[in-house]
Amino acid sequence: MRVGKRNWWLWTFHHGEDCCFVVRPSRGKDVVAEFLGEVRPAFWVSDRFGAQMGWATTANQVCLAHLLRDAEYAVEAGDLTFATGLRRLLVRACAFGRRRPALADATLRTDHHQLDDELDRLLRITPMHPEGDMLKRAIAGCRQFLFTFMAERAVPPTNNGSERALRPCAVFRKVTNGFRSEWGAHLYADIRSVRETARRRAIGALDAIRATLSRGPLDRGVSTLMATA
Repeated sequence: MRVGKRNWWLWTFHHGEDCCFVVRPSRGKDVVAEFLGEVRPAFWVSDRFGAQMGWATTANQVCLAHLLRDAEYAVEAGDLTFATGLRRLLVRACAFGRRRPALADATLRTDHHQLDDELDRLLRITPMHPEGDMLKRAIAGCRQFLFTFMAERAVPPTNNGSERALRPCAVFRKVTNGFRSEWGAHLYADIRSVRETARRRAIGALDAIRATLSRGPLDRGVSTLMATA
């Protein structure tokens, strides 16, 4: 987004019912380092952007939705070997992600092995197009992070949660064309943090803002307290 005459980036960090927005003039690892401090999560779900990698103590999960879009692009560009096979594999993996709550652990392990075997087979294919070559190199580089969600039920296969959280911000940016001042951008990030966290906790927007301004806790009791005050 534009802040003054410069491009800034709006970051979102979230887990469960909590979401925090940060706006900075950087897309680098320094933003993540500043936000996390000494904390390191066990798992980290993100796209393949370099600044997002290396923060998890156990494993990353790269967003399969982003990879599926990359595969679609490579297919449209003319790669009908590697990219088409990868697209089928990613669609299948996402289907496993949706069905995961109903699948037994043993079934998930079997499906996981099948996905790994199919990926190994695909990586032996020679792409037909330069876009397919680029995609194959990208997949080889993040190969160990494609199917983390098959072994860890709490890990989603995509970062669609971030996409949903950022969607209102994209609309806001198109309508306003950004901010004239840095403090306005930071204030907007703070407000979005409150609003999105409140939405996830089923708290009304006005109640959440009032609770935040009064330095009260942002929990589900806020709406009831405000209604009876």
